[in-house]
Amino acid sequence: MRLGYACMNTELKTVFRTVRVATVEMEGSAKIKELTLQNMQTTLEILKWNVENGIYFYRASSSIIPLSTHPINDWTWWEDPDFLEIAAQIRELVEKYKMRISMHPGQYTVLNSPKESVVEKSVQDLEYHDRLIQLLGGNDLILHTGGAYGDKEQAKQRFAENYALLLSPSIKQRLRLENDDKTFTIRDVLDVSKIAGVPVCFDIHHHNCNNDGQPVDFSEILATWEGFGTPKIHISTGKEGFTDLRHHDLIAEEDFNELLLLLGGTDADIMFEAKLKEQSVLPFVRKLQSVQ
Repeated sequence: MRLGYACMNTELKTVFRTVRVATVEMEGSAKIKELTLQNMQTTLEILKWNVENGIYFYRASSSIIPLSTHPINDWTWWEDPDFLEIAAQIRELVEKYKMRISMHPGQYTVLNSPKESVVEKSVQDLEYHDRLIQLLGGNDLILHTGGAYGDKEQAKQRFAENYALLLSPSIKQRLRLENDDKTFTIRDVLDVSKIAGVPVCFDIHHHNCNNDGQPVDFSEILATWEGFGTPKIHISTGKEGFTDLRHHDLIAEEDFNELLLLLGGTDADIMFEAKLKEQSVLPFVRKLQSVQ
């Protein structure tokens, strides 16, 4: 079992640099390269810190390459020797310590949108993430189903169809579908999985907030991972209550124990979604180390 966190490291006070289109118009794509190399170096520093502290699971920032899919970005970063040099160092570290690296495309990557232009941009964003995560040595791209658009069943079918028709085999090998806290329950996501064959990334807090009164069958979730490796799970604690959608600074021990009970001894890698990032993970990492 590997425990991890997303993107920022509060102890290192990390920052992932971005840039405005207007700045690139003035300074050219060299500015994108400059900031990308800084972001890659930041990622490497975080991973080194993680290894020193026994954390072997990490969600890389989607913002590593500023304006990644914007037409103004004409830099072929995946072929640039300077970029590839840092990427190789990251992969070496990941492979040496058997780390798990994931990425989570943002809210505007909506594969089941009824708008063709939105779907096209979503596919472009997934292609960017897929290319980057391969160079980082990672293997998980986490995505939500999207919107219901007035007909949830049709929206689920549309996701499955676009998944089958528009995504490359490489993306399909890495994409995992997560239940969300407002629209698509774990039952909905499992329905999509049955049609499309996509593994299900279970978020227990989202399930607690949005479940239509249905219990979770972890064996059914586990079955979706056959051929895709160790299941990936998200955990968070509500800021001011069990079903508060906002994330707490830390993860409550009772929430973690609830998840372990549900797992029933099944191996899984758990992503902590808490505002204090690595600080939320460390107590549980140390506890697991003490019983091994």
